[in-house]
Amino acid sequence: MKIICIGMNYVKHIEEFAGEIPPNPVFFLKPETALLRNNQPFFYPDFTKNLHGEVELVLRICRVGRSIPERFASRYISEIGLGIDFTARDIQEECKKKGLPWEIAKGFDYSAPISPYFIPVGEFKNVNNINFRLELDGKSVQNGNSANLIFSFNRIIAYVSQFITLKIGDLIFTGAPDRTGCVETGCNLKGYIDDKQMLDFDIK
Repeated sequence: MKIICIGMNYVKHIEEFAGEIPPNPVFFLKPETALLRNNQPFFYPDFTKNLHGEVELVLRICRVGRSIPERFASRYISEIGLGIDFTARDIQEECKKKGLPWEIAKGFDYSAPISPYFIPVGEFKNVNNINFRLELDGKSVQNGNSANLIFSFNRIIAYVSQFITLKIGDLIFTGAPDRTGCVETGCNLKGYIDDKQMLDFDIK
């Protein structure tokens, strides 16, 4: 099972980093050991002092596919859930300055909490109009809608599958709508798709 993460997929997020809109989806991988399930607590790692968390819609793949045409891509999504992309931002910035890969800042253990359940695609009126949000200690800190994706779900699947075969159970994090800033020990994170609470866990 693979965790495929899409970066720079909302204009607002790109503007926060003073970046440019990419011509194609930008993606990186997290290992399966990055998953944090069932709203278990996240234990703040001792190797970072600048931990950021970003909420994202997550696609679950239901068929094996390679070089998938965009017009057929929707057939490969069975469910949509919610996830958090944790980043050790201080380590990432250090790696960037040295021109090094920065998977160490993204792929560490439990850096990808996912919702305990996913919503079947058929239950959405329109997958291109899904509201989602993140609350930090009861305060809304991120709000997004799939209508604002630079690259749609279908475009992501078609593009990624040119390089990597998608398999049943693979997860695709589709991008953060904006940046939350730091999370700290003692924080509580709650995530929602529309009005359905999908995530509720503590930072310890």
